[in-house]
Amino acid sequence: MDLNALHTKLEQLDELGIQVLDWPDLKRLLGEYSPNLVNRVVQNALREKVLQRVARGVFVNLHARSRKSYLIEEIACVLRKGYFNYVSLESILSEFGVISQIMISRITIMTTGRKGTFHTPYGIIEFTHSARRLDSLVARTLHIEGRPLRIATKRAGVADLLRVGRNISMIDWEELADDDFKVDD
Repeated sequence: MDLNALHTKLEQLDELGIQVLDWPDLKRLLGEYSPNLVNRVVQNALREKVLQRVARGVFVNLHARSRKSYLIEEIACVLRKGYFNYVSLESILSEFGVISQIMISRITIMTTGRKGTFHTPYGIIEFTHSARRLDSLVARTLHIEGRPLRIATKRAGVADLLRVGRNISMIDWEELADDDFKVDD
């Protein structure tokens, strides 16, 4: 297996809109090869700037033409694959204009998986664990076409902020007045 064969397979994934892969994805992609050969191919792809390691076991296809504006969210999806994740806390409240702080190099995500912080070349991803039931999480989030992660509603974003004990002094409560907001949400 040479780098050209990997590049061809990555192009096929790119056509499907997939540009972020984890180690199990790469092993499946190169399935018929031994683990040592897969490791050598990945190391060559990293050295030749075909792939970029963005976190332990997570890689971005640097030649992807389908590069999307939500790459950091795609990386988050791969980091917490198999769990329910959504943009919330300061990130979503900043987007909604509920807080004046602008999140530039950090994204805050609620997850049913483990909490954790990951420093990537595309920004910091902060996961905060949510113990809420899945049906409750789905009901308090929105799907935005073209966006990899669901987003919290304004009310859910503030409720998450309160629930995890984060700083609420930057909240513009007038911005929430039209939403009939209750603190016990």
